[in-house]
Amino acid sequence: MTSLFNRILDAHAGIRPQVPVSTLERSAALSQSLGCEVLLKTEHLMPTGSFKVRGSANKIRTLGEAARGGVITASTGNHGQGVARAGKLAGVPVTVYVGNTTPPSKMRAIEALGAELVVLDGPALDAEIEARRQSELQGKPYVAPYNDVDTIAGQGTLGVELVDQAPDLDAVFICVGGGGLIGGVGTALKQLSPKTRIIGVWPAASTCMLDSLKAGEIIETPESDTLSDGSSGAIEPGSVTFPICQAVIDETLTVSEVEIARAMRRIAEGERWIVEGSAGVALAGLIQTAEAWRGKKVAVVLCGRNVALPTFLGAMELAAQ
Repeated sequence: MTSLFNRILDAHAGIRPQVPVSTLERSAALSQSLGCEVLLKTEHLMPTGSFKVRGSANKIRTLGEAARGGVITASTGNHGQGVARAGKLAGVPVTVYVGNTTPPSKMRAIEALGAELVVLDGPALDAEIEARRQSELQGKPYVAPYNDVDTIAGQGTLGVELVDQAPDLDAVFICVGGGGLIGGVGTALKQLSPKTRIIGVWPAASTCMLDSLKAGEIIETPESDTLSDGSSGAIEPGSVTFPICQAVIDETLTVSEVEIARAMRRIAEGERWIVEGSAGVALAGLIQTAEAWRGKKVAVVLCGRNVALPTFLGAMELAAQ
C-alpha cells in the first residue's frame, strides 16, 4: 500500500500539465435536497471526457522509451480514448482492441484521436485477453485499463486532488468496475485522509468485483445490460486491483437502472451537465443512503460524460417512470 501511495504522489506531479486538475464543485441543488454538503468531482470535464486520462498518461510516462515503437490496449471506450490521447501527445502509436458491445460513439472517438481500432466479435474480457496476446506477439507494451499499478497510480491522483480541495470530507462515492479508480483514490485517501469513508457503488446488473469481494476471490458472475457500460465486464484473472479493493473499500452499495437514470437526470436538471451511466451510479449511491450522511460533507466522482445521445435520451425516459 505504501509503495502504491508513493507511486500516486509521483504520478500527481508527473502527469502535469498534460492532465489538468479537475474542479470540485458544490451542488446547491443536491446539497439542499439531500441534506448534506454535496461536492461533485468533475472528471467528466477532463480531456476525452473521463478520469481515464490520468492512468493512461501515467502509464505511457513511466514506459518512457519502451513505448516508442507503439503500445497496445483494450477498452470499453473511455480508457481507449485516454490512451489514444496520451499516445498522441507523447508521439507513441496506439492500437486499441474493443469488444463489439462498445458504443459506436466511443469507437469513433478513439479513432478520431489517431489510434488504430481493432473490433473483436465478443465481450470486453475477450478484447483484453486478445490485446495482451498481441502485445506479447508484437513485443509492444500493454497499457491495462485497470490491472496495472502505474495505471492505478494515475487514477489515484484524483484522491490527492480531493484532499487538497476538501480536506474534511466524510465520504466519497465512486462507481466500481475493474477497481482501478476506487483502488487508486482509496489508497490516496487512506494515507492522506483516513477518516474519509470510501463508498463503492455498483449497478445491480454488473457486480463482478463486488461478488468477488464477497467470495474472497475473483469469480465470474452473471451480467445484464446496464446504463453503466463504462464499468461493466468481468475482472481479469489475477487482477492487482482485487487486493487493493479489499483493503480500501469501506462500504458497498448496488443501484438499479431506474436509480441510475434518475441520478443522471438530477445532474442534467440541477447542474446542466450530461453524464454517463457510471457517473450516475455514484450519485445514485449517495441518493439511496442520503439519510446516513445528513449534515456531512461528501464527494461524488462524476467519472465520465461519454454517453451516446440515444442512450441518454432513453435514460431520461426511464427516469420519468
